[in-house]
Amino acid sequence: MTPITPCLWFAGDGERAAEFYTSVFPDSRVVGTTAYGPDNPGGMPEGSVMTVEFEINGRPFVALNGGPEFTFSEAISFQIACDSQEEADRYWDVLGEGGEFGPCGWLKDKFGLSWQVFPAELTTLIADPDPQRAQRAMQAMLQQSKIDIAAIRAAADG
Repeated sequence: MTPITPCLWFAGDGERAAEFYTSVFPDSRVVGTTAYGPDNPGGMPEGSVMTVEFEINGRPFVALNGGPEFTFSEAISFQIACDSQEEADRYWDVLGEGGEFGPCGWLKDKFGLSWQVFPAELTTLIADPDPQRAQRAMQAMLQQSKIDIAAIRAAADG
């Protein structure tokens, strides 16, 4: 099967974004770049970086320096289901620096890309077979910005 590769449109800082993301996640690297040639459709300077191919946790991505025409929205986000609260806190802090924090574990990084950062246990708690326990967990989550799994667990337990 042909792999599906997310292509992220940047105003011109795709190379900086790729370097940032590959520094944040393990098993990540910049794979290569392509440059704009003469007479390109976006009027970008010849020789400037057009695309950056990179991998995050071994998954392929492309950063496209397409200009300011399009921007990111919350309609697309990347989820990071972490093994621990400490791991979630680290991603929250690093990705959120220079960006903005939102509700329920959502943040926008300094490039405007949306992320959902949470301990993986959250999924289990809000999908608990006991609907009352699941509801208590959901209500606790809705009150948080950065996810605090201990507080959600305590709320679920009543």
